[in-house]
Amino acid sequence: MNTFNYYVAEYLEYCECRKRLDPKTLKAYRIDLKQYDDYQKTHLEFYSKDTVDSYITHLHKAYKPKTVKRKIAALKTFFHYMEYKELLNENPFSKLDIRFREAKLLPKTIPFHSIQTFLSALYTQKEKAASEHQLHCCIRDIAVVELLFATGIRISELCSLKPADIDFESNSILIYGKGAKERILQIGNPEVLSALLLYQETFKTDIEICGYFFVNRLQQKLSDQSVRFMINRYAKLANIEQHLTPHMFRHSFATLLLEQDVDIRYIQRILGHSSISTTEIYTHVSNVKQKDILFNKHPRNLMVVGD
Repeated sequence: MNTFNYYVAEYLEYCECRKRLDPKTLKAYRIDLKQYDDYQKTHLEFYSKDTVDSYITHLHKAYKPKTVKRKIAALKTFFHYMEYKELLNENPFSKLDIRFREAKLLPKTIPFHSIQTFLSALYTQKEKAASEHQLHCCIRDIAVVELLFATGIRISELCSLKPADIDFESNSILIYGKGAKERILQIGNPEVLSALLLYQETFKTDIEICGYFFVNRLQQKLSDQSVRFMINRYAKLANIEQHLTPHMFRHSFATLLLEQDVDIRYIQRILGHSSISTTEIYTHVSNVKQKDILFNKHPRNLMVVGD
């Protein structure tokens, strides 16, 4: 008789080869399904409604809503696969109510002046570089941050860029997003283009050896963690007390575009969101535009009341 682990291995292979899921998503699925496996071993049947129901209750007691939601989603898609392969008589989720209220956390953004200060610190470090190695690091770090803020791409998308994905003739980049979806973004700012071109020229040999556009000192693909570490280091040099992450540049990019009256559907397409509801969260953090409307464009300002 086939075991739970056997079905999980088949499912993960299906996700990798047929659905072409991102390695990070596959890793998360593997961890979440292993956790369910550890739990269900004390129960009679892993596919029974009661086992799944008690596991969901266990998750709610142990984790925050966002984590619970992710772990349930991983398990739910696994059982949908089992149903699709006709390995189950009935999907346990078909008779479970898994809806629950989840607090909506507003995306954390970086103020415009802090981004400006951060970029200034990068360019200052480049001018002050005491060695060729330091100079090269600054050239790469500037290219990374300029591209993050210029396009709002995810850090995983940036680190996965290959030389052929960047076309300097049309000033555009091809991005492979979540769910193997592709999108093309243009780079319009001349300083961003200059930073990318200087980086490409400086690291030309390393890029050819590595096969990825952004490389580390070992001529290997630049990692997400390296970018996070680099951003923290420059934030300290710039005396920015706010904790900065690569994803905050994406949030700030979207929010600042909204404040410039860019249509939300264009922002949705640029960010690579499948649903407009994902993009709409930025409308709640666009306080500058809201303040301008309420202070300067409210009809009460046009009224003259009294003597």
